[in-house]
Amino acid sequence: MQERKTDTRQKILLGGLVVKAGLRDVDANIILGILTDGFSKIQGKDSEYALQYFKKLGDEAFQNML
Repeated sequence: MQERKTDTRQKILLGGLVVKAGLRDVDANIILGILTDGFSKIQGKDSEYALQYFKKLGDEAFQNML
């Protein structure tokens, strides 16, 4: 039961990130494409750079929301 609650909470939080990113009205296939492209970049040969780049973008986005 606790595992199911944890899973549900994670999904709600991830959905909230999609909304915060301004993607609420974007087609789900486009959102999935954005996410899979980003994921492939953090798995690639320049993964350390990509991680730092995306972290910086996320940090700035959260700061701008305050």
